[in-house]
Amino acid sequence: QVQLVESGGGWVQAGASLRLSCAASGRMSTFVMGWFRQAPGKDREFVVGITWNSGRTGYADSVKGRFTISRDNAKNTMYLQMNSLRPDDTGVYYCARSRTPFLTQIPTRRYEYDSWGQGTQVTVSI
Repeated sequence: QVQLVESGGGWVQAGASLRLSCAASGRMSTFVMGWFRQAPGKDREFVVGITWNSGRTGYADSVKGRFTISRDNAKNTMYLQMNSLRPDDTGVYYCARSRTPFLTQIPTRRYEYDSWGQGTQVTVSI
C-alpha cells in the first residue's frame, strides 16, 4: 500500500500557472503514476500519466502542450506543471498509482489505479 498526498492547488486567473505535487509514503518507483481530475457534476477523468522510469508519458488531448508531468523517484514525488490554465481546468486533482508495476503503457481508466490521494482543488477564473 501507498499513501499519496497532493499539494499545490489554488485559485488562479486564466492564463496563470500552477505546480502540483504528489508525495508518496510507500513504493511508487516501479509503478505508473497518474493525475486525474474531477469537475463539479462530472466524472473523474484521466489527465496525464508517467511510466515508472519516466520513459513514457501520456496526456489527455485537452491538456497537451500546456501540462507537463514529471517524477523524482528518489524523493518519492510526482509533479504536474500546469501552464496557460483555463476555466475548464477547474476541478479537484487527484494523483494515483497504477495497480500493476512495471507497465510500459499508460493506463487511462480509473480501475487501473488502486491508490489515490485525497485531491487538491484547482480553480481557474476568467
